[in-house]
Amino acid sequence: MTTNADRVQPNETTMPLLHCAAPEETLAFWRALGFEVVFEQLKPYVYLAFTWSGFQLHYGPAPKDLDPAKEQSGGCLVMVDAVASYHAVFTEAMRRSYGKVLVKGLPRMTRYRAGASRFSIVDPSGNTITFIQRDEPKDVEYGGSEELDGLARVLDNARILREFKMDDRAAYRALDSGMRRRAEDAPVVEQAMALAGLIELATALDKADRVPEWGARLQALSLTLEQRTQVEQYVADPAILKPWWPDQR
Repeated sequence: MTTNADRVQPNETTMPLLHCAAPEETLAFWRALGFEVVFEQLKPYVYLAFTWSGFQLHYGPAPKDLDPAKEQSGGCLVMVDAVASYHAVFTEAMRRSYGKVLVKGLPRMTRYRAGASRFSIVDPSGNTITFIQRDEPKDVEYGGSEELDGLARVLDNARILREFKMDDRAAYRALDSGMRRRAEDAPVVEQAMALAGLIELATALDKADRVPEWGARLQALSLTLEQRTQVEQYVADPAILKPWWPDQR
């Protein structure tokens, strides 16, 4: 006779088991972000467990040939109600522990633009932990919305590549190509948004040699205060645009 205790119950819990190629760095990083270490073992094999808020991250041994720099180690999704607050908490923790937000190399956190529905943290072993708002749009049009055309569609495509695919290089290529092919007939505010995106991406991708070019073109555009606000909302950090236009507020 089967009893209730013998039946499968719909109350399972899953936890990611991530590859750990850098145990000491992983411990230091998650501690710096405020995670509690609930299990720490380095020998005879690595096993680490961290907890923060209502979720856990577990780490096990990494393959001997794993190269964290390739960022192909693994990852997990963390579904949340309001993603902006998570980015804000980790931003504060990084500034407190490192004196800045880590946006390049390993470890790092992707930039967050107001209104976005996800961001990622890449740990010292190259795993990507992506925080996703539960009610984010399910139908994402890679290539840009079909309801748009010209540079507006390019801008939308670059936004999708950055915020959903987390691919800054692809977003940079899309904007660079869009400015060459679509800028001439585009409204001035769309040109400015594309240039602002290129400045931010070029800085993040160590393409700083292109920044003066994009900045000079942005500076040459005549924008109203309302249009400037639109441009600032397209990037994650409007402060990066300050060298290219004086404060008019």
